[in-house]
Amino acid sequence: MGKAYIFDHPLIQHKVSLMRMKETTTKEFRELATEVAMLMGFEMTRDLPMKEVEIETPICKAKVNMLDGEDITIIPILRAGLGFVDGMLALVPNAKVGHIGLERDEETSLPREYYCKMPKDLDKRKIFVVDPMLATGGSAIAAIDFIKERGGKDIVFMCLIAAPEGLTRLMNLHKDVDVYVAALDDRLNEKNYIIPGLGDAGDRLFGTMK
Repeated sequence: MGKAYIFDHPLIQHKVSLMRMKETTTKEFRELATEVAMLMGFEMTRDLPMKEVEIETPICKAKVNMLDGEDITIIPILRAGLGFVDGMLALVPNAKVGHIGLERDEETSLPREYYCKMPKDLDKRKIFVVDPMLATGGSAIAAIDFIKERGGKDIVFMCLIAAPEGLTRLMNLHKDVDVYVAALDDRLNEKNYIIPGLGDAGDRLFGTMK
């Protein structure tokens, strides 16, 4: 059964607050996104499997703990999810990176996959799906659906800010997925924007605000 983890670490809360401020520049926003991803990733990787190996230090031989393989894949939901990738790779530089792009189908109003490139051995990997905002949950749910269709099993979802409505919907439909959230906000407004939120994360990351 998946669980939801809402971070209360002071550094994460401080940096998320800076990202919310409308005067924060694109450069600052990107840097903060990388820093928050590293802080969240540090906790999210706590349960990675370890193995005991023998090494030789400058003093003597010793038995130490190291990661038991690094079969990790990071999958950002395009485009805003890209803002988390560098921070995660700083922690696990050998991780493979997949990409999934979703757009709204004008006829059905449902998310539709327009781009997907992933490692072929998803069934053997720990998968971190990353997207800054979890509003209605539609994109996250669809992305995880597509990943499972391609064999992914051990899946974690990571987001910067979530609305209660989207978090509940995601966890109801993907009960086996753990969800890590930097900040749980109040609600969605009538346009399905997260309140108080931080605006459009993709626009703020890539400087495409109108």
